[in-house]
Amino acid sequence: MRNQANAPMAEQFETLEQQEEVSRLGMWAFLATEVMFFGGLFMAYTVYRHAYPHAFAIASKHTNLLYGTVNTAILLTSSLWMAFAVHAASEGNRKLLVRYLLLTILFAFGFLGVKALEYRQDFLEHLIPGRDFAVPEAPKSEIFFYLYWAMTGLHGLHVLIGIGLLSVIAWMSSRGRFSEKYYNPVEVSGLYWHFVDIVWIFLYPLLYLIDRHV
Repeated sequence: MRNQANAPMAEQFETLEQQEEVSRLGMWAFLATEVMFFGGLFMAYTVYRHAYPHAFAIASKHTNLLYGTVNTAILLTSSLWMAFAVHAASEGNRKLLVRYLLLTILFAFGFLGVKALEYRQDFLEHLIPGRDFAVPEAPKSEIFFYLYWAMTGLHGLHVLIGIGLLSVIAWMSSRGRFSEKYYNPVEVSGLYWHFVDIVWIFLYPLLYLIDRHV
């Protein structure tokens, strides 16, 4: 039986199990719309890379592989902490739950910090599409950087939203709102965070690795 003190049930649901199933379905439906949203950008990338392979190969060499690799490691580690947080919640271990959530948030801030350093370097090297764009040997490479800024910027926004979401969950966890019988908000928040990490796993090779040594 669910702990009703820790698991408030909305009046439109008949059981707590139904409420949890609906919340999971809602998150998966939301993530499906996010897949379609990012999918449009990935499709544009695929089309233009096929149309201008030489320009995209040259542009790829101007991205900072070190920053991209470090951020990949950071996000993968943050996903590990998030998985640990869900496990701690399932065992009713409030102390570990809060600790792992805070570590996930810390690594998310680390990702944004590294990305800010990378953006600063891009700005100094005039890799922003526009009048001062600095890759004259391949004019069409500007398209690559339009996509680079759009895709990484949108992803960074999702990381920022994730920080806000996990901060609320961490606060609720510290107040004892969850138990081993009720931790559905932690679970669905974890789904969102893993999605954000998966998107980066696709961005990393597309923007930093493909044709880099051509």
